[in-house]
Amino acid sequence: MSTLNHDTSVLVIGGGYSGALAANRLRKRPEVRVTLINPRPMFVERVRLHQLVAGTAAAIVDYRRILAPPVDLVVDTVTRIDPSGRGVLLASGRTLPYDRLIYAVGSTGEPPASVAGAREHALSVAEFESAQRARAALDVLPADAPITVIGGGLTGIETATELAGTGRSVTLVCAEGLSPYLSDRVRRHIARWMSRHGVVVLERQRVVEVRRTAVVLADGTVRASALTLWTAGFGVPTLAADSGLRTDAVGRLLTDETLTSLDDDRIVATGDAAAPSGRPLRMSRQAAGPLGAQAADTVLSRIAGTEPRAIDLALTGACVSLGRRAAVRQFAHKDDVAMDGCLSGGLGVAYKELSTRVAVGKIRLEARRPGSVPWPRGGRRPETVDAGDIALVRASGVTS
Repeated sequence: MSTLNHDTSVLVIGGGYSGALAANRLRKRPEVRVTLINPRPMFVERVRLHQLVAGTAAAIVDYRRILAPPVDLVVDTVTRIDPSGRGVLLASGRTLPYDRLIYAVGSTGEPPASVAGAREHALSVAEFESAQRARAALDVLPADAPITVIGGGLTGIETATELAGTGRSVTLVCAEGLSPYLSDRVRRHIARWMSRHGVVVLERQRVVEVRRTAVVLADGTVRASALTLWTAGFGVPTLAADSGLRTDAVGRLLTDETLTSLDDDRIVATGDAAAPSGRPLRMSRQAAGPLGAQAADTVLSRIAGTEPRAIDLALTGACVSLGRRAAVRQFAHKDDVAMDGCLSGGLGVAYKELSTRVAVGKIRLEARRPGSVPWPRGGRRPETVDAGDIALVRASGVTS
């Protein structure tokens, strides 16, 4: 029998792609009161932050344009979750109660403390405020000042090529090669673009120290760097672990295949901060929206007293921009293994820009018609996740 009533309160912690869509989708049941807690008063298009750094996009959207009017936006930061008391403590000192909670804190890209000088002299491209600082730094640098981008993943590639497209002198340092996710064909295509546009790519090189005007490589080489941008890897906020909830080694909240916390069925995780069965999906904008929809549906099912459905999500590739005039759409099988096929040239640019706009468009669509956003299925299914591993996670958990 349904337990839904007018007093049912759901808090969503985090207003990124996953959290914002989840908040809107919860309005499938207008009886539910939804509060979205986010540290900023505006939505950040994270996939455009490399453009913000280069000065080719603003990367922010007013929440009033994408949130359903009944969703209450609280601009604050959650410092602790109290599962037993069903409340969250905010940095402002307030405490907000909840009946159900969606954990959508996303991921972070802060330079690691293990690399000397990185936190003092490198700027992350994964956070809005840091990207703004990088933009301000670029504004006062000479056009030919050397810029170093650390990290050969998709964010590093997009940052390096975006800056090169504006005429900047860029070096990309990759601990391995260009993103291992991409197919050999796509990596060759990107390498050719970088060569034509003057991007120096240092593969299988590691930065061991970041100085104010230089970077030091593992072999002792010192390279001038007027601005150093960090894109190598993502972490997860420690909120779940700090609140006594079980997490994986990275800090993602451990859940079952419905995204429900292993510790408390009133808490559901989504996006980059979720580790279903200890096997998280690839951190990506592509996964964020569907996981947000899944999280909202799981919460509504549990409120109504019905069994939530397990994740059934296919990831089918990635889009990589190469400046404003080129891009590659890497195709993948439904299990997220890259194919050799891709789109490039004008079609790649059109596909990349369309996918970026659609990501925000889907959040708006959920605001207008909650429950209407579909997603590709047939990738991750319950039967593809080892039952023994799930039992082991449930029994012991993995803490950070």
